[in-house]
Amino acid sequence: MHKYPRIYLSSPHMSGLEQQYINEAFDTNWVAPLGKNVDQFELEVARYTGSSGAVALSSGTAAIHLALVMLDVQKDDIVFCSSLTFIASANPILYQGATPVFIDSEPKTWNMSPQALEKALKHYISKGQKPKAVIIVNLYGQSADYDRLKLLCDSYDVPIVEDAAESLGATYKDKMSGTIGKFGIFSFNGNKIITTSGGGMLISDDIAALEKARFLATQARDQAKHYQHSEIGYNYRLSNILAGIGRGQLQVLEQRIEQKRAIFEQYHQAFSSMNHITFTAEASYGKTNRWLTTMLIDPSINMTVNDIVLHLEKFNIESRPVWKPMHMQPLFEGTDYFSHGENEDISRLLFERGICLPSDTNMDSESQAFVITKLKELL
Repeated sequence: MHKYPRIYLSSPHMSGLEQQYINEAFDTNWVAPLGKNVDQFELEVARYTGSSGAVALSSGTAAIHLALVMLDVQKDDIVFCSSLTFIASANPILYQGATPVFIDSEPKTWNMSPQALEKALKHYISKGQKPKAVIIVNLYGQSADYDRLKLLCDSYDVPIVEDAAESLGATYKDKMSGTIGKFGIFSFNGNKIITTSGGGMLISDDIAALEKARFLATQARDQAKHYQHSEIGYNYRLSNILAGIGRGQLQVLEQRIEQKRAIFEQYHQAFSSMNHITFTAEASYGKTNRWLTTMLIDPSINMTVNDIVLHLEKFNIESRPVWKPMHMQPLFEGTDYFSHGENEDISRLLFERGICLPSDTNMDSESQAFVITKLKELL
């Protein structure tokens, strides 16, 4: 059997600029959580996004959790969440003992359906159970349709937590992704468009809320000479070493976005003549960072997404189905779900027919051409 070099979905891509910040942390012995890199990384992300402030954390999941804590989500409260997402969007709802309700996607951008959200809001408001928050995910690097979604949320006075884990650098009209909700969150996991190995960020224009989140993220230690704690805290702060990686990565973010968009264009051109293949369109309201290129296979092709994944794996090419929706997960069996239309479960359809293609910025044109060739052989 042939040995092919591994082609990844989205692997960490270092620029070399990270090393100066890491070295500085070592030279000054600031290797523990907190330090200059953490402070500067927060300022740089806030400046880049146009947000009033930011808190560097150990993960995007931690950022969502603290956002829910800041919104006073408690046991048995209702929290709406996009169904088509990674489970990290929804798990923090359970951390708070709250009840998740999942909202379907709309077919064009795959993001939260305003129609489904409106149905869910009317249903729960009529029962006297106004949701404490709505977690809206910007899927695969494309912002959701916030004019419509925010209008609905604002009309019922329900705050938005904008899960921008996959969409750093994308835009919605004249705003940067992550800045539209009451809170925005980013992930710097190893597969994201920039990485700190593991890490995340909470952003907001509410500086007082961010200060409170920063306090809770450092074990909620009261101001005293001894160790005193009056509230439940968390060990959620980002390390100074990892923040140094993030600072170097942030300098090449725009370059990475252009690379991701070029990768998408190469796939799009290669398959645009095939009627049974479609790609997620870029919404007219904003620029996507194309974190992962996603492709939809028409049912007329007599094969499953898993058939394609297994075929590519023979050539050491990593691909995967799109996220399995939360309302289909065993963990959330029996949870309320509001679909886009009558008998129209868009997120289920996308899971069954959608595939994520290698979108690695370490991948050269020759490697991508190899992926395209192997896909065309099958399709």
